[in-house]
Amino acid sequence: MTRNLRTALLAGIGVCTMTGVGFASVPLYRMFCEATGLNGTTQRGTRAPGTTGQKITVAFDSNVSNKLNWKFAPERRSDTIDIGGRDMAFFTATNLADKPVSGTATFNVTPTTAGKYFTKIQCFCFTQQTLAPGETVRMPVIFYVDPKILDDPDARDIQEITLSYTFYPSDTPKTTG
Repeated sequence: MTRNLRTALLAGIGVCTMTGVGFASVPLYRMFCEATGLNGTTQRGTRAPGTTGQKITVAFDSNVSNKLNWKFAPERRSDTIDIGGRDMAFFTATNLADKPVSGTATFNVTPTTAGKYFTKIQCFCFTQQTLAPGETVRMPVIFYVDPKILDDPDARDIQEITLSYTFYPSDTPKTTG
């Protein structure tokens, strides 16, 4: 094999590898953040472990991209919950446009050290929502704060956790039928 052919082959392998890494980086980063709670990424669960008798306040924040003509807000700005107990909050979204519009919500939790203890059982995040003109939908999030937060010296003194959602426009509207 000639030197030029070997160099071209190695360059081709390098391009293919980097392309593959580029496509895999977003899902791999998301999995890493979910496993570690990095950047306030929450955990996923199926049921709450049970209350501890200790309370914590959860504040709810909502944002909408300026490219999405929606009104989006939590029904309550905060709730004081039992650590380890299951709780539910509702957000409402209204399409202010004169045509159907699709959006998808992302989320984060602050302080970021609380992310690994904030567990969502059900959430509307990362699910495309398509609203008809003037339509309003009510979207629940079911969650709990893991009692392990009380054992973490970096997190046990947290008095308030903020769950924040931001809606962005989706590229393609969801079709029904």
